[in-house]
Amino acid sequence: MGSTGAETSVACEWSTFAVCSAIIDRSPDYELDDVLVVEDPQQLRALANSFRARVIVLLRERAASTTELAAALESPKGTVGHHLKVLEAAGLVRVVRTRKVRALTEKYYGRVARLFLLKSDESMPEELRSGALSALMLRHAADELIASGDESETAGLANVRLTETDARRFEQRLKRLVADLYRAEGTDGDRHVLAYALFRGAEGRSPRGDDA
Repeated sequence: MGSTGAETSVACEWSTFAVCSAIIDRSPDYELDDVLVVEDPQQLRALANSFRARVIVLLRERAASTTELAAALESPKGTVGHHLKVLEAAGLVRVVRTRKVRALTEKYYGRVARLFLLKSDESMPEELRSGALSALMLRHAADELIASGDESETAGLANVRLTETDARRFEQRLKRLVADLYRAEGTDGDRHVLAYALFRGAEGRSPRGDDA
């Protein structure tokens, strides 16, 4: 996640929460594209909602019905159904199959792509600009880190002064790292989360010494 230009692309696999892991299987059970470029304001607004972000994560590897999602999210079916309609109208999820349950037809939803590439620019409303979307994803990751109780995590925060050339160089290295991470994904092992952001920090006044 970077903001070194007027237009920013953010590779986003939405973070999940411990409560959501109940219905996730290892192998995808429906067809979906590898990448969807998300740049329409309607789509960006749909993804900016934390509840809908959780739904998106749950649907990455397994289609689910409204009933299954409601159980995993511990929310009323009506609430889940409303958010599914918003995501479907935005073209982010679709019905991948149906099943007859007594006299009713139950719909199973899947997301349209494994990875959402969010694109925003300065013409967007403030809440849809790249910084706000990136901050939302980092908050999701922070919530999951706390919920996981993992004491072996590797974390840090670095504040450094970089030239424009060096900033772009490290941005490209981050992108390659994320690409390597996705290529390494397999059916074995535990799920891991990488949260990252490289951005131009706000300039503050340097503290003055006692003798100033």
